[in-house]
Amino acid sequence: MFYEKAILHLDLDTFFVSVERLKDSRLQGVPLIVGGKSDRAVVASCSYETRQYGVHSGMSMRMARYLCPDALVISGDMERYSYYSRLITDIIEERAPLFEKASIDEFYVDLVGMDRFFGCYKWSGELRQTIMRESGLPISLGLSVNKMVSKVATGEAKPNGQLEVPNGIERDFLAPMPVSKIPMVGEKTSRFLASMGIQKVHTLRDMPPEMLVRMLGKMGTLIWERANAIDKTPVMPYMESKSISTENTFETDTTDIEKLESLILAMAEKLGFQLRQTGRMAGCITIKIRYADFNTFTKQAQIPYTSSDQVLMTKGRELFRSLYDRRLLIRLVGVRLSDLVHGHHQIDLFEDTEKVLHLHQAIDRLKNKYGSSILFRGAGLQARKFQQSVIPTDHHASPTGKFGYVLRSRQAQREEGPPDSS
Repeated sequence: MFYEKAILHLDLDTFFVSVERLKDSRLQGVPLIVGGKSDRAVVASCSYETRQYGVHSGMSMRMARYLCPDALVISGDMERYSYYSRLITDIIEERAPLFEKASIDEFYVDLVGMDRFFGCYKWSGELRQTIMRESGLPISLGLSVNKMVSKVATGEAKPNGQLEVPNGIERDFLAPMPVSKIPMVGEKTSRFLASMGIQKVHTLRDMPPEMLVRMLGKMGTLIWERANAIDKTPVMPYMESKSISTENTFETDTTDIEKLESLILAMAEKLGFQLRQTGRMAGCITIKIRYADFNTFTKQAQIPYTSSDQVLMTKGRELFRSLYDRRLLIRLVGVRLSDLVHGHHQIDLFEDTEKVLHLHQAIDRLKNKYGSSILFRGAGLQARKFQQSVIPTDHHASPTGKFGYVLRSRQAQREEGPPDSS
């Protein structure tokens, strides 16, 4: 089949569950949930045996246990999941001309032109078989003219299957499906559309787009396009995945190790919050040092995919200590996070302490509402002073307390400005 455009979508089936079963074959066929074990922890992944009872990712563990009381709950191992994610990334990178890593367990491959030489569907099936053979994990695929239709096709092919939607029948393929099958149409939007008598994609696609805009705002146009199998989103090359970073150049070169480490911690905390704001995780952290003689050195390390402040701060300090030559004056330090993937895994996806999980969620809500400088870890207090953003602890900051955070008043923020400005 000749394609003017051909986009392959690959999605690992119940990824965390599959990795656990690869490690322990006795878990095959067992109702399995991966996530925190406290009642209010979140389900990170669940097996198909539990889904038939209504369990799904993102659900509270209390509800999941209620729906499927026989399920076995496993805390999870993000380091192991990251290993397999990178393994599969390497397999795809060796064979694919252009691919995007959309999340820890999801990929898009641009196959435009390959059908003239190999046959896109045949090549895609062979890639899938290679991934399963070399990783031992099940994976499903969809192939069509754009990312959206291919993603829907993958969903229809699951579990552990593959499906091609030939060029020209995309609209007919989508037409009989419930509107909830369209990516970006969530539960709330589905309920609203159903209340208007719109339950199937074919009803949605035949509506005037102007009517949908009146009903749903700007999102109405995009939903109408998706219902009509229109998606112009390009495959973003994996090697061009953006990184985020921050640096600080000092007015006076320094060897104050305590203040330098405090600054590294504050930078890592800032970048962790940026990750969570955009629903991403990082798989690599780099520390940069520039000495007074302008010689610059960096050291990086792969980490389990995370957006956790604590993980980033701990690894950042470890890298700094192994990189820094204490005999030399430093004029600049920086932190960079790369290997970014989309993912909404919590601060610590498998956090088993309800109090800590709620604390982290509350902190992010405060930062989103009042700005990232409203609250910071006490470990970064020296950094704020070092950056000439002095925080008088007598009336502008509270004691760090059990969890090590300092709360800054709104007055302090206005007077001092952003604590990470330099």
